Amino acid sequence: MSDPRVSIVIPAYNEGEEIVECLDRILRAVSLSCELLVVFDRPDDTTAAPAREYADRDPRVVPLLNDIAPGPAAAILSGFRHARAPVVLVTMADGSDQVSQIEELTRLVEEGAAVAAASRYMPGGRQVGGPRLKSMISRTAGTSLHRLARVGTHDATNSFKAYSKAFIEAVGVESDAGFEIGIEMVAKAKRRGERVSEIPTVWRDRTNGQSNFKVRQWIPRYLHWYLVALLPPYRGQRPRSS
Repeated sequence: MSDPRVSIVIPAYNEGEEIVECLDRILRAVSLSCELLVVFDRPDDTTAAPAREYADRDPRVVPLLNDIAPGPAAAILSGFRHARAPVVLVTMADGSDQVSQIEELTRLVEEGAAVAAASRYMPGGRQVGGPRLKSMISRTAGTSLHRLARVGTHDATNSFKAYSKAFIEAVGVESDAGFEIGIEMVAKAKRRGERVSEIPTVWRDRTNGQSNFKVRQWIPRYLHWYLVALLPPYRGQRPRSS
């Protein structure tokens, strides 16, 4: 298979046969050359067998055992390290993200953005369902960072983002617990004066299974990167957005 234009990283935890619908949905939406890295923590994760069966039929699907540490942050980082494309995109396995926007996010990075964010909180975007506390914290963090720190997006915490792989390799990943990689990369892009672009998106809470998002446990890590994003750019750098 030729080198893909976008590597799509899908952290998964005991999704079982639901992963098949997820992969079908993404591959119907994406006509660009791509690879789908389905990352799970354990060989006996219920995602593993259906993902491997899918990969036998379609070489674009790459089942990947997370070889770093348990948890979503390490799963995403494992996907980053194995990605072959110059653009790396993260999407969830639960159907909450608007995967029809993967190609648009990919092109924004190809056109020079370090980070391309799908934004629930900009005009035209919205969130449907989900825990009220999680939604309130996320919206407050995103809109306040946009206003106070000019980070280039109204939705720094959303995981549905595309990144320049060169940018990821340049700044590194420090997140080690939850899904805070999204806000970490926005904070680092802002401080380096890199371009952050956004498009409005509609996020829908998962209808099957249970969310693995641990609000109280992960808040301190999000707060750390929120405060980093408030710091001024490195000397001589000005944040760019589009």
